[in-house]
Amino acid sequence: VQLQASGGGLVQAGGSLRLSCAAPGRTFSIYALGWFRQAPGKEREFVAGIRWGDAITYYADSVKGRSTISRDNAKNTVYLQMNSLKPEDTAAYYCAAAFSTPSSWFRVREYDIWGRGTQVTVSS
Repeated sequence: VQLQASGGGLVQAGGSLRLSCAAPGRTFSIYALGWFRQAPGKEREFVAGIRWGDAITYYADSVKGRSTISRDNAKNTVYLQMNSLKPEDTAAYYCAAAFSTPSSWFRVREYDIWGRGTQVTVSS
């Protein structure tokens, strides 16, 4: 399974972006997909996650209420809709897949494969 993230860009504060993470291939092996982000000089942090089978979702407090994660089974794609973007949302965003139940959705090490990042830049 390979992950392909896209949809980043430059947007003004208050604007919106939709990130996509395509997972072509044997998606039946995926238990969950998560979005993480990493700003320069900071650790990679969890943003949102979704269980592939029943679409249960999880969010970091920093994006809760402003972001929605969803999946399209037919397209093997997970989306992260981000609204009311703030300059502090600026980071490289990564999608990652877990093949088994994560003991914690927030831990980077719980995820087995990672896609390349897509840059999100929010100007003030």
